Amino acid sequence: MTIFEKLMRPDLKGLKAYGSARTEAGGFKADIALDANESPWPPFGPFAAQCEVNRYPEPQPIELRQRLGAIYGVTPDQILLGRGSDEGMDLLLRLFCRAGKDEIIICPPTFGMYEVYAAVQGAAVVRVPLKQKDWQLDVKAILAACKPVTKLIFIPSPNAPMGHLMRREDILKLCKDRADKSLIVLDEAYVEFTDAPEGLIAELAKQPNLVILRTLSKSHALAGERLGVVIGSPDMIAMLNKIRAPYPLPQSTIRVVLDALSSNGLIQSAERRRILMSERERLVAMLPKSPFVKRVFPSVANFILVESPDAGALMKELRRFGILARDRSSLIPNTVRITVGSPEENDTMLRALGVTLPVPVRSPRLYSLRRATKETKIDVTVDLDTPGFLKVETGIGFFDHMLAQIASHGGFGLALTCEGDLKTGQHHTIEDCALALGEALKKALGDKRGVARFGFTAPLDEALAQVVIDLSGRPHAELMGNLPALAVGTMDSEMMPHFFRSLATSLGASIHVTVKGENTHHMIESCFKATGRALRDALRREGDEMPSTKGTL
Repeated sequence: MTIFEKLMRPDLKGLKAYGSARTEAGGFKADIALDANESPWPPFGPFAAQCEVNRYPEPQPIELRQRLGAIYGVTPDQILLGRGSDEGMDLLLRLFCRAGKDEIIICPPTFGMYEVYAAVQGAAVVRVPLKQKDWQLDVKAILAACKPVTKLIFIPSPNAPMGHLMRREDILKLCKDRADKSLIVLDEAYVEFTDAPEGLIAELAKQPNLVILRTLSKSHALAGERLGVVIGSPDMIAMLNKIRAPYPLPQSTIRVVLDALSSNGLIQSAERRRILMSERERLVAMLPKSPFVKRVFPSVANFILVESPDAGALMKELRRFGILARDRSSLIPNTVRITVGSPEENDTMLRALGVTLPVPVRSPRLYSLRRATKETKIDVTVDLDTPGFLKVETGIGFFDHMLAQIASHGGFGLALTCEGDLKTGQHHTIEDCALALGEALKKALGDKRGVARFGFTAPLDEALAQVVIDLSGRPHAELMGNLPALAVGTMDSEMMPHFFRSLATSLGASIHVTVKGENTHHMIESCFKATGRALRDALRREGDEMPSTKGTL
């Protein structure tokens, strides 16, 4: 008998799971679906039609579980998907706790929903407070409070509302000491913002009674889509699947999350986490300078808890500037939780609290987009300030190398993938990639305040290539030079003018390219390298002024 069979409510052991239409179909892809009493037509609106909201979704989409499994390092059968991690908490309580008989343990101050779901289920709540000297788990007191009916012990790490990690050794001791008696439910909602984003997932194989909760609301920016994950033993996940709702995830959520977990989506999330983590450290250093702040609690999450001489006055002052924070005085006296926002938002918040800023923090120039046509689907992400990533996959090897040269010599991060029909030619792939890249660069630039605007580069290699770029907002492209060979590798030479015209059009730039030489490979490569070098100069921030006497570009 597994620990899950031992702890499971006896009255649920014989429960037969409801078989929904999609479950009974067994993954069969029908041309005509007449099995679920759905409407054959979607409702009004383009988004509804795109997401097929008139059709029931997969109850536990295999593609989504596979993708999350690859991210977390677990198998799909170790994953249960639900409407936020809150649903996972609720299901665990429903599966294991008998009303009026079983108990859970929480360690206040902590996340309030553990207690709410326990009350709904009729489970008793035993409170073992964190040790106030370091706000860590009081392991001895927790073990002393355990009884034969203690089914679940909830531990958020990083903690809410303070934002620090619980000691790993304390969590593992609870797992071992309660190995066949209780489940240790580790809520890792904020762990991606720490220096160890993998959390304790690797311990699942060693600790059968460890259950991990994750959410995509925080680090993946999907709070509005409500998707959470329970990660644990396949046996336990199978039990939870028996009591979950027939269709817990909307079609729109599934599609949005799959996009967010795509290659470009993960790169964008990682870059944004890096920015937020840097901003967190800046706020920790600056907030003590405010007269409204008495103490800043250490945090490894995407929020900061501060103690104030008067939490009410702090909240009132922030609201005067149109800023919302959260009063946590009910958990810890005179405390306010402040979410780490964008650099501009954080600057406004600091000024509202009376902090003098030495130098305004510039907004990150990071942008992602998808460009889809009948011929191509392109995902592109650029980071103009941090060349921390480089990935190009278009299906045209030499073209991939050329785009990588632009990013490498331009000093910016680039991830670009393209799915296109190359059997009918390269025209759409090369032209559409140029359009997508130019649009992403333009969006990342924003209002172009502070940029150098102009870029010029001299010869490279033995081929003579000169490129002049002006981010003028007036698109124009000229390519002067004769390329001797018809193709280099799998890339047609005749596509060069099309590429630069498309790039200039979507970027809103004037681009002049002059090239001379005898080796077509070197001539084309020189053009792309020189374009990167010219972009490096043009994209460079030199101050905060608008580089135009007209006041706009």
